[in-house]
Parts: sequence; structure tokens; C-alpha cells
Amino acid sequence: MGLNNREKRLRIKALLRLWKGDVICLQETKLGLIDRSIVRSIWGCPYLGWSYLASQGASGGVLLMWDKRVVEAIEECVGEFTVATLFKNVDDGWEWAFAGSYGPNVDRDRRRLWEELAGIHSLWDVPWCMRGDFNITRFPSERSGLHRHTLAMAEFSEFIFDMDLMDLPLVGGEYTWSNGRAWSKLDRFLVSPLWEARYPEVSQKRLARVSSDHFPILLDCGGFQGGRRYFKFENMWLIVDKFAEKVRSWWSSYQLYGTPSYILTGKLKALKEDLKLWNFQSFGNIGEQKKTLMEELQNLERIIEDRALTSEGVSRKAALPSKLERVLTL
Repeated sequence: MGLNNREKRLRIKALLRLWKGDVICLQETKLGLIDRSIVRSIWGCPYLGWSYLASQGASGGVLLMWDKRVVEAIEECVGEFTVATLFKNVDDGWEWAFAGSYGPNVDRDRRRLWEELAGIHSLWDVPWCMRGDFNITRFPSERSGLHRHTLAMAEFSEFIFDMDLMDLPLVGGEYTWSNGRAWSKLDRFLVSPLWEARYPEVSQKRLARVSSDHFPILLDCGGFQGGRRYFKFENMWLIVDKFAEKVRSWWSSYQLYGTPSYILTGKLKALKEDLKLWNFQSFGNIGEQKKTLMEELQNLERIIEDRALTSEGVSRKAALPSKLERVLTL
């Protein structure tokens, strides 16, 4: 993925705002140092906590972020390949653990990953959720052009069995990585039976990719509910000619009486409603535009897994990412 590019961080920030996650795990950050300014440039949540694993040069790195209104971090552990945190749900106090990993490409190093995750797993006797770009598939069918079951695949499956984890079906596509010529399922969520019992409708869904050769994966467990959706000032309003004059005109038109605090609160409320209406009339429903473009991109990616696109489909897929990026930055 790489987070060392400001423009890419802005695109990711726009996508995270669209997806409304409560716990975010980004692999292959390619950053040796991550501070608050970097984190805030990636996720606009005002109540965020984070932990990270530094990259080794320009390779690897994991960033784990969470909304502190939803979960509270109790303990954390950072290993060679993994960031793990013991969480407690704010609403009901339920404790669970999360581990985010970026796996090595060499088999002998990958064995160290399985040993590290087994050790971290033993730290907390709670339900588990693991998310990894493991850089390995479990079965030949998870990689295009591969027909042989390798020892590395067997060791991955053995780790899942030994840790008593569940490999959830992937909804929305078969693979999670592609360079346009080859396809593989390198990314996945693994959960313990107690996690699945807590969230029986849990599923992992492949989302549309915009800035990476990996597809984002959403774990939809139906139990996390984000906080109240707050009114937000949109930067795109500033590009509109005479926007400040329009706001000034609205503000002076509000006639309210009472204490200063009552007047200020009333004017802000009225201004919010005028801005919302004006935004819809001027820009349309940006959220629906984003959703439509993302769904179209996902559908084209699914088609490519089964057959070649038509010339019209190829042209449309080539144009979609740039169009989507423009809408995302509005």
C-alpha cells in the first residue's frame, strides 16, 4: 500500500470516511515512524487511538487504528510482523483481541510469523480476530495458474487449525491481490469460534480497490455501531465563488432573541440546515455518486476474474479510478 505519499493518504482518508469502520488495519505502510500528524492525515476520526509496527526500510509495516468511542485499548503487543491489541467494547465491556500482520515472502521467515502469532495468541484468553496480508495462499485454487499444494500452504492451514481459528468465506470476489496478470488470495480475516458465536452474521467482504494492487477487506460483524454522524464542513465548498459572502448573508438574516448563547446556538443550527440544502443543490448526493462508482468498479473486477472484458469494459475500467478519485476528494 505505502503511506509515504501525501496524495495516497488523502485518498485513503476519503475511502475510510466512506466505509465508516471502527477498527482499521493497514498493512505494508512503508513507514519507519508514524506520529499523530500522519495518523490524522489518514483517518479523520477525532477520537482515534493507534499502534504501529515500523517498516524495515521500504518494506512492510502495519498501522492499527480504532475509534475510542467504540473500543478501549487495554494492552498491546508489537512483534516482528504483528501489531496486537486487547480491546474492550465501550458499550458492553466485552473483551476481545485483534492482531494485524504483514507476512514475509520467504518460507523460513513465514514460519517465524506463525510462531509469533501463536505466542501472541497465548497472551490473552479472549475471543480473537486476526487480519493479515499473509503473503501466502492456503490452496492452489486461491492463486491463478497454480495447481500444486505446497508445504507453505500446508503450514498455513496447520497454524489455523492449531489456533482453532475460522477462515471466513470471502464475499464479493475470489482473490484479494492482482497485478493485472496474476491473481491471489493473500489477505484474510481469521476469527475464533467465540468471536463467531458473538457475531453469528460475521462476514468478510471484498471492496473496490483504488490505490493499491490489494483489495480492501471489510469485516462486517453487525455488532459495531459507529457514533453519531456529525455535521462536517466540506473543503469543496471553499472552491465555490463567493461562498464566504453567501454564509455571511445567511448569518445576518437569522433574527433570534434571547441570551447570547441561545442566539449563537440557534444561528449555528440554522446555518447547518442552509449549508446542507445548498450542498445538495450545488453538488448533488456525493455519497451516492461514490457508492455507484465503487460498485461499478467492483463489478468489473469480478468479471475480470472469470473472463476478459469487452473493449468497452476495458475503457470504462481504465477511466473509473481517476473519476472515483476526483469524487473522493470532494
